[in-house]
Amino acid sequence: MSYLVGKIVLDVVAGAPNNGLGEDNVARVKQLRVGRDIHPYVSAQAFRRWLRESLPASEPVSPVIRSGSGQKQQAYTKGRPDLYLDDDLFGYMVAVKGNKAKTCQRDTVLSTGTFVSVAPRPPVRDFGTMSRGFSAGENPVLHGHEFYTAELAGDVLLDLPRIGVFEIDGSGLKVALPEPAAEEAREAGAEHVSFRGCSALRLAIAERRRRAALLLRTLAAVRGGAKQSMHYGDRTPALFLLAPIKGGVNPFTRVLGVRGDRTRFDSDVLRMEMEAWADELDGPMLLGWAPGFLGDQRDQARSDLADLVTSGGLVIDHPRNLLGRLADEIERGERDAWFEDPKA
Repeated sequence: MSYLVGKIVLDVVAGAPNNGLGEDNVARVKQLRVGRDIHPYVSAQAFRRWLRESLPASEPVSPVIRSGSGQKQQAYTKGRPDLYLDDDLFGYMVAVKGNKAKTCQRDTVLSTGTFVSVAPRPPVRDFGTMSRGFSAGENPVLHGHEFYTAELAGDVLLDLPRIGVFEIDGSGLKVALPEPAAEEAREAGAEHVSFRGCSALRLAIAERRRRAALLLRTLAAVRGGAKQSMHYGDRTPALFLLAPIKGGVNPFTRVLGVRGDRTRFDSDVLRMEMEAWADELDGPMLLGWAPGFLGDQRDQARSDLADLVTSGGLVIDHPRNLLGRLADEIERGERDAWFEDPKA
């Protein structure tokens, strides 16, 4: 059994990828304060939406159901992780009063943190007008918005043994796949298993491999974000750190810091954490780093960590190359042990 844990870093250049609540006629980016410092951020919800919408067009996604009116409205997906990859990986909650056959919940398999600017980066305000087609002497319409340049970092965890495994017993929202949906899954080939103290249905290993591999390839090509007409930019990971670890703890959350108002990758922190958690690591650490990101720090990290690269404990390459190779290994069945849970 293994979890893939680590960190993803986005390189935002003059962007406004996730807006908050506007004030008057000014669109404001999401931001938080740490003491007196301002850090812009992208919410986990926004990043997960980018991932979902970056899935291949050929991959069906769970339809959204909306019910009620006014202040008593609900919106939820179909809640069929056996049929839809996004329900499987991102989770859902379907609460239909008085209908146990439709009430169900699935905790996320892919956990994502908030992507917060590593160094303080106060947004700047851009002022604009709209006067096209106005008559001479008419006042223009005034508007404004914020944008910023920053490195945004967020933590990530993928619970590999739970991919394609759905709880079918318990009460209320503890059930991921209630009847009669569970029966439909059985008829389609899902097998009954005991999983982490619950009765569950499990999809075939080939489909579980496919879903994990597709997620990794989608992460390598993720796109999205607000204000693309004025602030389009690359949203693929500029840097990521992924490690297969047995217990599900993510000890690699502090590999980025600030030095002289600049984001710095700390090779010493990575080395010490790898040594401290060596008995829990279940394969090589993957460090995907796009050339040019953070200046010459990529070359410096490769030099500082050369012994770990030589020993096979660490692999450094372009993010797309590493994610693609890992997806290939999973699809070929070379990482099947990661999908097994000894507690099952």
